Amino acid sequence: MDAAGLTALLSPQGWALLSALPPYDEQRAMALSARLHAEGLDPALVAAALTQSRLRARARAKLGDFADGMLFTAAGLEQATRLTVAAHHARRYRDAGTTRVADLTCGIGADAMAFAGMGLAVLATDVDEATAAIATVNLRHFPDTEVRHADGLTLDLAAEGVDGVYADPARRTSSGSRVFDPGAYAPPLDAVLALRDRVPALGLKLGPGVPHSALPADAQAQWVSVDGDVVEVGLWFGPLAPEGPGRSALVLSGTTAHTIGTGPDGPAHASAGPVGAYLYEPDGAVIRAGLVGDVAQRVRGTLVDPTIAYVTSDELHDEPVATAYRVLDTMPFGLKRLRTYLRERGVGRLTIKKRGTAVVPEQLRKQLDLRGDAEATVVLTRVAGHQQVLVVERV
Repeated sequence: MDAAGLTALLSPQGWALLSALPPYDEQRAMALSARLHAEGLDPALVAAALTQSRLRARARAKLGDFADGMLFTAAGLEQATRLTVAAHHARRYRDAGTTRVADLTCGIGADAMAFAGMGLAVLATDVDEATAAIATVNLRHFPDTEVRHADGLTLDLAAEGVDGVYADPARRTSSGSRVFDPGAYAPPLDAVLALRDRVPALGLKLGPGVPHSALPADAQAQWVSVDGDVVEVGLWFGPLAPEGPGRSALVLSGTTAHTIGTGPDGPAHASAGPVGAYLYEPDGAVIRAGLVGDVAQRVRGTLVDPTIAYVTSDELHDEPVATAYRVLDTMPFGLKRLRTYLRERGVGRLTIKKRGTAVVPEQLRKQLDLRGDAEATVVLTRVAGHQQVLVVERV
């Protein structure tokens, strides 16, 4: 959003228009735009308001009802932290006893909102003027929050009374492509990490695909998933990491939260073994954190293959960081064999899961050409180095 569009939206007429718009409907947006133009409203204002209406509708998945009173940029919404995750961030600062948090890369203000909602004073900065202005609007209800258009790395943290620092470096170029080199983040990862010498309570949010080799040894690195989608890795230092350095996974599903983490000796090792009565599929955050061996230890199981993130066991455990399946049958992979097996059982609807195989599920489904009323789930994977099909049902 440019400065002119933001100014127009923040005028009494603009804010009233935005508040009066019906829930966004892509199919009706053009007709609504034409009607507003016919009523004499400025086309630039109408375009800005409809853009915000569309972004608010998208933002509800991350921010719930709060989205209805906020402003967004497309890039800011893309990088904004989900409210449920931001609340976990904020609890770390609260539980560490921090009182004033500097959010150095506040974006549209999602994390700053969570900090403020947890009772913390917040100093939020962003290098983009329009984004900082939007954050000011979004944080307007929190009197102990200050937003500045500034480079957060230039703050005199001691003079500002800051005892906690948070940053979410930008990981996309101006054209929107992803940045994979931590040195090319904005700000660079090393520049933010250097702040822990001045303020030990430092937290960062990074993309979940960052390599383990890029993470400092003194960090508690926690991968986070929301309803099965791995969304970030948080790096926590000093008092924000009471569990100490290591790796962990936070699995959020609905209103539940479960964690699994390394012990003092690091991630558990798991050997491979034959397929047992149950198959466990660890959550993506667990896999990214390298904690599949810890799941195997918890369910008293083994890996199906040393290179595959499936765990098998003869015991059924209520393991919240992995999905459990009962193994109904196993067979070597072969198209004719699998087709015959499924047709004999009247399977017409097939869920195909895969790991460690080049098979394309949609192509396989067409080749099987199944007909029938029954449903089935198959897992295509390697077992002891060989391609296998596991017929399973979720427990």
